[in-house]
Amino acid sequence: MTKLFLKLQFEDGRSEERWFDLPITIGKQTDNSLALKSWRVAKHHAKIFSKDDVTYLHDLGSLGGSILNSQRIYHVHPLQINDQIVIGPCLIELKDIQSVRSLTEIKELNSVEQSLDDKEVNLISVEAEPKRAVTNNFKFEENLVSPRSNLNVRGFSAEVEPTLLIAQRDQLHKLLLDALDLKRNNITVMDDSLLREEASKLLNQIVEGNEQFKSLSYAKELCEMVINEAVGLGPLEDLLNDPEITEIMVNRFDEVYIERDGKLENHPMSFSSNQSVLSIIDRIVAPIGRRIDESSPMVDARLKDGSRVNAVIPPIAIKGPSITIRKFPLRRPSMDDLIKLGSLDEHMGEFLTMCVKNRMNMVISGGTGSGKTTLLNILSNCIPDGERIVTIEDAAELRLNHHHLISLEARPSNSEGRGQIDIRDLVKNSLRMRPDRIVVGECRGGEAFDMLTAMNTGHEGSLTTLHANSPRDAISRLEVMILMAGMDIPLSAIREHIASSIDFIVQQTRLSDGRRVVSSIVEVCGLESGVIKTQEIFKYQKGVKNAFYGLGIIPDQFEQLQEEGLILDVSRFNQMTKANVNAAQTLH
Repeated sequence: MTKLFLKLQFEDGRSEERWFDLPITIGKQTDNSLALKSWRVAKHHAKIFSKDDVTYLHDLGSLGGSILNSQRIYHVHPLQINDQIVIGPCLIELKDIQSVRSLTEIKELNSVEQSLDDKEVNLISVEAEPKRAVTNNFKFEENLVSPRSNLNVRGFSAEVEPTLLIAQRDQLHKLLLDALDLKRNNITVMDDSLLREEASKLLNQIVEGNEQFKSLSYAKELCEMVINEAVGLGPLEDLLNDPEITEIMVNRFDEVYIERDGKLENHPMSFSSNQSVLSIIDRIVAPIGRRIDESSPMVDARLKDGSRVNAVIPPIAIKGPSITIRKFPLRRPSMDDLIKLGSLDEHMGEFLTMCVKNRMNMVISGGTGSGKTTLLNILSNCIPDGERIVTIEDAAELRLNHHHLISLEARPSNSEGRGQIDIRDLVKNSLRMRPDRIVVGECRGGEAFDMLTAMNTGHEGSLTTLHANSPRDAISRLEVMILMAGMDIPLSAIREHIASSIDFIVQQTRLSDGRRVVSSIVEVCGLESGVIKTQEIFKYQKGVKNAFYGLGIIPDQFEQLQEEGLILDVSRFNQMTKANVNAAQTLH
């Protein structure tokens, strides 16, 4: 059986929200599920029904018609969450869809599962009865849950069937919300520990007053899960505490993926509803002064531990609110950690460290999730003590060990469209802060011009990252970003600016097996016949060879340093190191 949660808004200003069982009939006559008294509504105007787990709107040939998302429909059209339907004087907004299996369906499903002879069965997310409980005198509706093969849920003392666990969590969560009016508790001001303590006391009283929950062997773990969702980050809490997980991706409330050892996998746990995901997004963005709503449905944020968060909500997120979390390692990683992981070899690590210490301007290039920020953080920590460093980021996530450090963070506009401070504004301002080094988390637009200007005017040794698939692509992207600055500069002048500002480009690559490697280190050698010349110093050769190579070329910059007295082991530029393909790509 499928239920729809609809928000109804009428022309006279009335509005209401309630659950409807499918099918829903809409019309003028009182025998309809939704009766609308208007001359624009037919006796039997439209019908909402479900078939093969898809919800449809069927216009029954009415004269006034049915309007779906500003378009009149004829006959049958599928529906999704957040769709808007206009019938006569009523605007109908589809807020949620929940499926609850009947006892007959469960018996049929059980017989099918038994015939599979212990083969793997896909997990089915089953929601508890959406009606809010008003008392604690009830028995858990075990017949709403279809039994499936047990999974050992992390942190639980016994094997727990995930669907049963999710339904139990949802019921306890609804009871806790009845007992604890979270709307009256401003969690952005109230201390987290006090709010959690208050919620824990109320939940313990609820469990103690109900034998069905009290008798569960995993009641303590279940209560912790409910508390996490009510006043914490829900299922994200355990995932954030797991050091083996590097990324968390919530596609919708019942679809969670994680990255472990460089590989993506589905996670059995879920949120109770789309509204629960929205609440958790609010808890993440509110403490850092960000906002997210229909007028601004995207946000970048960070958690208290420095993990990077991106969230999107409807109307641009079709399936429901979505969260992507890039976890930051529990401790500050070092160059030795990258070498042990097989991301680069010892010779490349020593070379990059020397580049930073000798104030070379460097750009780290790579695709999404290739490890650019991690490498930037490690290289920034190679900067000698005693230098003044200014870091500039969209969402602060760099962790540097230096005492003489200033961290700046961009700010989005407020609800009135004012007060925005972007990366370019911060780069310009940083030049007046007497920095020895400027570290920009990522260049995406016109700030690239100001960053290169800083590199070329007394701030040598500055670092930044950008998205590109190769060093040559990185140069092309820089050209485009400088053009985005809106300055009327000829391309030849831009290329000369790039060639005189950047010393080395470090290319990060994420391989098909999940490993992240430094695939190339390239020196920028200047401009010749209008083309920026480069030469590769180190490279990673994948395939059968699967090794890191020094190509026997001593960088021009280092030849100058040798003349100034730098002792350089030239043999490191002509070495081959076999890559460690079995190293787990996780920084703990």
